[in-house]
Amino acid sequence: MTILSNGHLWKYTEFIENKSFSFDRNKILNSLSKEDIDDAYLSISRWDGYSATPLEELTKLSNELNLNKIYYKDESKRFKLKSFKALGGAYAVEKIAKENKNIIVSTATAGNHGRSVAWGAKRLGLKCKIFISEHVSDSRGQAMAKLGADVIKVKGNYENSLVECIKQSIKNNWKIVQDVAWNNYMTIPKYTMAGYSVMMKEIVSQISENKISHIILQAGVGGMAAGMIAGIARYLETIPIIIVVEPDSASCVLESIRIGEIKKIDIKRESLMGGMSCGEVSLVPWEILKSSVKYCISLPDDDIAKTMKLLGNSSFGNTKIIAGENAVPGVISLIASCENEKIKKTIQLNKNSNVLLIGCEGDTDEKMYKKLINQ
Repeated sequence: MTILSNGHLWKYTEFIENKSFSFDRNKILNSLSKEDIDDAYLSISRWDGYSATPLEELTKLSNELNLNKIYYKDESKRFKLKSFKALGGAYAVEKIAKENKNIIVSTATAGNHGRSVAWGAKRLGLKCKIFISEHVSDSRGQAMAKLGADVIKVKGNYENSLVECIKQSIKNNWKIVQDVAWNNYMTIPKYTMAGYSVMMKEIVSQISENKISHIILQAGVGGMAAGMIAGIARYLETIPIIIVVEPDSASCVLESIRIGEIKKIDIKRESLMGGMSCGEVSLVPWEILKSSVKYCISLPDDDIAKTMKLLGNSSFGNTKIIAGENAVPGVISLIASCENEKIKKTIQLNKNSNVLLIGCEGDTDEKMYKKLINQ
């Protein structure tokens, strides 16, 4: 190898197969309907400034790994928010505002979802309250405040900020716009998932002759992964092998799939992949993920900065890609899988494989991005 040859092995922590795997298109589209998916695309595609984000080819990396194609969906170009989250929270705000135009919206966030909700509220002239944990950087908080949101910092982790958001929203009659579902709170998370499925609609139009053989999806609470899988069920005839990747400190999807039911993770350390550092998979995504995900892989933080830098200096393809810390786990898990002959054979990666990766964000935290690529 040339790009990867320096004796460095790309690390993964755990790899498991889903023993309950069964991709049921009808069941998936019962959880998130064709109508919901189609309405999201029709609405979002009419927004000012909308255009499909680029689908880059990592040609140098595919040659190195002896794969046919590696596609990278570059969400750093999504509106001016630099993240796929722009598709979810803002769309959910639009949906609920149609029912009541005099609401105050609220949410808890690790950063990108909050920016989407704040942006969606600003588009419609609504007030917005955003709760963030003490681990969210000042620059992320300032980015949300610049969009007109009131930003409230809460001690503890993401779960603590969510609890406080729910408490204050009930007290003040604010409308919660969350991408996490719980009992009696299912509709709005479905809106956010439907928004995320727009990426799959775009990808189908961007890939003409090549069928996708594998897709690697990042997961926090599971909303993006489930939304993309619903998009797969809606738009693709041939179903690819679906792999979910998570931080090893917060592998709630992996652990839940291992035992066949939702398992809450006690997060003892925060990952660099902060937007994916979630201790419990959300109820609505779980109904899709529990049987449609074929494999799960968890990663340490070790290769995050290096991968961001390699994408940024066009080492993997012919285009310089600005990739945030949550955008690169798919790339890392693909390389780690190819370096491990047993995993590579198990998941059927070979010279005919066309792998889709989701570059879910750009430099949404510019200070963090500069710090990591200059290590």
